[in-house]
Amino acid sequence: MKKLIFFILSVFLISTSDASGQCNAENLSNDCIPKLASGFNFLKSYKIDGVNGSKDKVEYSYVFTKGTQYMINICAPAQPTDGIVVTLFDSNRNKVASSKINGQFISAIAFPCNATGIYYIQYTFDGSSKYCGGSALGFKR
Repeated sequence: MKKLIFFILSVFLISTSDASGQCNAENLSNDCIPKLASGFNFLKSYKIDGVNGSKDKVEYSYVFTKGTQYMINICAPAQPTDGIVVTLFDSNRNKVASSKINGQFISAIAFPCNATGIYYIQYTFDGSSKYCGGSALGFKR
């Protein structure tokens, strides 16, 4: 009986220790929402889970509207961005903005949209230790 209890406790402890090492992108994306700059209205949050480095990028798309300014921020467990880079591409896959400028990582980008259309929001990992984060998209007119 003691062996059975010991076995059950061991399995429980091992399973909970593995869970703590997993990416909690949901919480990180929720943490990003109030960090949008003043005047920006929240549109959507994004989970960034690189599955411990097995994914080299995470990509989403969103329709942006001409005449609107957008902001995309990044939240990571290791501050400020843990090597997560957000890059914005237009509908033709031309790069229009990036959070890595001259080798420096910034935690948010603002983009004034000049053409309505689909835009691709791509998150990549440049020296990331956790491959995990969250992001929020906001707008203002």
